[in-house]
Amino acid sequence: MAANMKEHTDLGGDAIRVEQDDRGILTLTLDMPGRSANVLNDQFSVPFAALIERIESDDSVTGVIITSGKKNFMVGADIDGLFAVTDPAVALQMAGDFKAMLRRLECCGKPVVAALNGSALGGGLELALACHRRIAINDPKAKMALPEVKLGVLPGGGGTQRLPRLIGIQAALPLLTEGKELAPEKAAKQGFIDELADDADDMLRRARKYIEGVIESGQPATQPWDQKGFKFPGGDSKHPSQGHMWPIAPAMMNQKTRGNYPAPRNIMSAVYEGGLVDFDTALKIEGRYFAELVVSQESKNMIGTLWYQLNKINKGESRPQGVEPGQVKKLGVLGAGMMGAGIAYVSAKAGIEVVLKDVEQAGAEKGRAYSEGLEDKAIQRGRSTPDRKKAILDRIKPTADVADLDGCDLIIEAVFEDRELKGKVTEETEAVMDPKGVFGSNTSTLPITGLASRSSRPDQFIGIHFFSPVEKMPLVEIIVGEKTSDETLARAFDYVQQIRKTPIVVNDSRGFYTSRCFATYVMEGIAMLAEGQHPRAIEQAGLKAGMPVGPLALEDEVSLSLSLHVMDQTRKDFEAEGKPYAPHPAEPTVRKMVEELDRPGKKAGKGFYDYPEGGKKRLWPGLAEHFPLADEQLSQQEMVDRLLYAQANETARCFEEGVVTTAADANIGSIFGWGFAPFHGGTLQFTNSVGGPAAFVSRARELAERYGDRFAPAAILGKMAESGDRFDAS
Repeated sequence: MAANMKEHTDLGGDAIRVEQDDRGILTLTLDMPGRSANVLNDQFSVPFAALIERIESDDSVTGVIITSGKKNFMVGADIDGLFAVTDPAVALQMAGDFKAMLRRLECCGKPVVAALNGSALGGGLELALACHRRIAINDPKAKMALPEVKLGVLPGGGGTQRLPRLIGIQAALPLLTEGKELAPEKAAKQGFIDELADDADDMLRRARKYIEGVIESGQPATQPWDQKGFKFPGGDSKHPSQGHMWPIAPAMMNQKTRGNYPAPRNIMSAVYEGGLVDFDTALKIEGRYFAELVVSQESKNMIGTLWYQLNKINKGESRPQGVEPGQVKKLGVLGAGMMGAGIAYVSAKAGIEVVLKDVEQAGAEKGRAYSEGLEDKAIQRGRSTPDRKKAILDRIKPTADVADLDGCDLIIEAVFEDRELKGKVTEETEAVMDPKGVFGSNTSTLPITGLASRSSRPDQFIGIHFFSPVEKMPLVEIIVGEKTSDETLARAFDYVQQIRKTPIVVNDSRGFYTSRCFATYVMEGIAMLAEGQHPRAIEQAGLKAGMPVGPLALEDEVSLSLSLHVMDQTRKDFEAEGKPYAPHPAEPTVRKMVEELDRPGKKAGKGFYDYPEGGKKRLWPGLAEHFPLADEQLSQQEMVDRLLYAQANETARCFEEGVVTTAADANIGSIFGWGFAPFHGGTLQFTNSVGGPAAFVSRARELAERYGDRFAPAAILGKMAESGDRFDAS
């Protein structure tokens, strides 16, 4: 501590260090014990409220600097407390207490500076917005954001009112409704960070300089919205400059969210209504919209899955215990198509040396060029640099020579979905790779145990299933075969985290988890088309269900020809095993589209949609001729239920069979893997959110009576309906 600083150990409790210099400037250092980050809870708010009272009443305090003793400034509310609230009155009081505390701080008359040494998220940024000045270290890794919308709530500490008054309504709305994260430099350009500092010393020096300037002025520190004649930058909600936006913005939002996400709607309402009244009334309006969201089913679903369950996965809940963590040093990728090229890129980007092998050198070079193209786009968008691009490309060695795979401690094959081809490359590669290395197959459907039969070391063989495009999709599905060892699983898990993706662990089965359950969505859409439902209504039902793309468009993306290949392979496998094969009702339609109509999907420019060059895709007009409309058209809700229940029921079967073993893997896998609606919290949480397994079973039986046994509820759901049990929701 500097010689001119006096510490007050009696004021900040355990969470806040309090120091005062000889000019009366109080420095509050947030440093909550036992936590890696500062959060908003009673451990913080109780001593902070007492400190505000001291600031207001103690004439020796001339100004305040609020900073952090941790890596980041503050990461927001304590999610545990928020998740536990079920009474809107409690939520209203919770937000009201925090707002009242911040209001006292900004109205104390003494200059208060937020010295942001790292990320300020959620309530942490709201605290900073209530200060008279915000100074941040110019660290590109730091994030400034109000991300509450991503958990189904809104900023409840005045964020929906202070931010628009600082930077204008139109600039604030995307940050609030999308939860966009900005680095300090971009936040400064937006106008809610006032100064950028080089380091912590520079930040504190600038903070003191600002406070001393206010002291010397002899004027009290006030917020812009508390000053006489204040006007919103760009105008308030009733200003003519905003007139064109308000009729359009809600419609645009509804088109994007399909009315499934109440948080963006409530945020927009709070901003609009708050922009018509004085600041204190606006805070009350925000509080009511906040309280409604906190107790909503959508919020509980999203917090339970996207916070608690995702954290469980990231902390290694599915990773074998007792195996030392490790990192891949040299990776071999077999197959330089789009999938293999994407795997090479994300691995090289994470600092791993990559050998990208294809049958021909030209193919391998083309695969490496894929990384070059991605980096060129990133440079154009300011997200990369020429030096970074060079470093990534230097780590990728394109080759047609299997000998170059010598010493690879991990091999991932990404060749065509053919059992014989995969077996051949397995045998060829294992002869030269590191004897202790792991061999991973990127297959999306072929059982791992069967593929491992061609391996000389099946205990070191595992499925590592990426999703396309690899550089954008956050999930990797790790598939454990019958002989896969715990050490092999741990090494695959560590690799997935090394490349900054989310791993889920599943057991071997045909289609594993994600491909098996994802297929029910597109197949159900195709079945409805075969029944004579209007293709446009089917696609709209998919969007209303919360899926990112309609089932027919998604099947075009996957490729009808690939789906048919999988169906044919599955039929052969069942026959070879002496098992009866029951085709899905959609199979004849897929076969007809490929074999009779020569419309194999988007890659060929023709599937359920036409893909005119330079134009937007459109549903193929020929669908009306080949799949005539039925006299009875289903309601949208009926179609939505079919699409959602098909996926959730198949997930329950996977859980029952031990293909997935945790609710976290199932829910996160469904959202990150194939885009199941986040507001439902994932496929297993969907069964909870519709009223629990008993309600789910009742509706599933109705659907089974009308559309077939594929909707008959999984046995585990019937047992849970009787016992009253539910899937883990957190």
